[in-house]
Amino acid sequence: MPTTSIDRPVRESILAAARAVAPIVRDVAARIFAHPELRFEETRAAGWLCEAIEAEGVPVERGTGGLPTAFRARLGSGAGPRIAILAEYDALPEMGHACGHNLIAGGALGAFLAIARARPSFVGTIEIIGTPAEEGGGGKIRLLEAGVFDGVTAAMMFHPYDCDLLAPSSLASYWLSLRFKGVPSHAAMAPWEGKSALAAALATMHLVDAQRVHLRDGTRVHGVVVEGGQAVNIIPERAVVDFAVRASSFAELSVVRALVERCARGAAIACGVEVEIEVRGGYKDLRPNIPLARRFGEHLAALGRPAREVDPVRSMGSTDMGDISHVIPSIHPLIAICDEGETMCHEHPFARHADSDRGAEAMMFAAQAMALTALDVLADAPLRATMTSFFEGKSGR
Repeated sequence: MPTTSIDRPVRESILAAARAVAPIVRDVAARIFAHPELRFEETRAAGWLCEAIEAEGVPVERGTGGLPTAFRARLGSGAGPRIAILAEYDALPEMGHACGHNLIAGGALGAFLAIARARPSFVGTIEIIGTPAEEGGGGKIRLLEAGVFDGVTAAMMFHPYDCDLLAPSSLASYWLSLRFKGVPSHAAMAPWEGKSALAAALATMHLVDAQRVHLRDGTRVHGVVVEGGQAVNIIPERAVVDFAVRASSFAELSVVRALVERCARGAAIACGVEVEIEVRGGYKDLRPNIPLARRFGEHLAALGRPAREVDPVRSMGSTDMGDISHVIPSIHPLIAICDEGETMCHEHPFARHADSDRGAEAMMFAAQAMALTALDVLADAPLRATMTSFFEGKSGR
């Protein structure tokens, strides 16, 4: 049995409730998968999640923090510690739920419904928060700025992956949009009168590639040409390149961002065009709370699924859960929905696993472990103290 402040009857009632609500949770996750919606457009997904909660007799606050597709529901007294279980449900362009957000939503829903159905006695509040737009929209950051997380003691969610890992790290990130403005001309009759915005955009990508040898290990810079011209017989007047810039810390991220901006300005000067640089926000690195992650891991192991704590050679991409982890003790464990090394998030095969029986099973493992961990945090004052001490030490406060 795990280290826990929950007695056996309560634990068994939570697990029984999780089994009882599993068909509901699997159905919602499958519907979200079948109807992918992009960031801030998750109307149906949020609606289905809210309806499932309301069906348990729990009121739901919709439009939380001023975001139409965010929501929040609460169990408990409102006094004492507050635990937030977070749901994500936005999809990727063209690839649908190749990041498994349908399962993330289902895991949060399963944890919350299990507690709502079992109705254990506890002091404090357990809430589910629907957080839209993780894929580049920073929904959690918007909710953080709106005060939605004020007073929260701990936050948790899980993410589907190709392995089980309790305390993964992630990369800090910026999204940059480089907009080049040139001079159009007829490409056949008077090309000498034009100045190619596309030439500057491509030169920027080449310059960034040339600088990769100087980047620190773990740094990632990748971009796509979003717009490259209007027609082949017109010297491109406008070109847009989007870059994601990632590094292991926010300090290193600033260095890499400056490098990309320098390449863009140099290319613009060389091609005689103008460049406008827009920072489309970014995410901080993930700081997992180790005491909280270990308690989650104990519950997961007791369910028959032991997981390693860390893996120094594995890292996630970037997530707005990183920003939450800088202000609240947080965990973001990974649960495998496929064999290790078989496929990875943002790949088509991963999407197929997100709609599989194995994926649904992993989702319910996560749901049960999160429900039990949330109750532990409320009941276990020494755990809260250790969790808080670790957080304050890691955050340097």
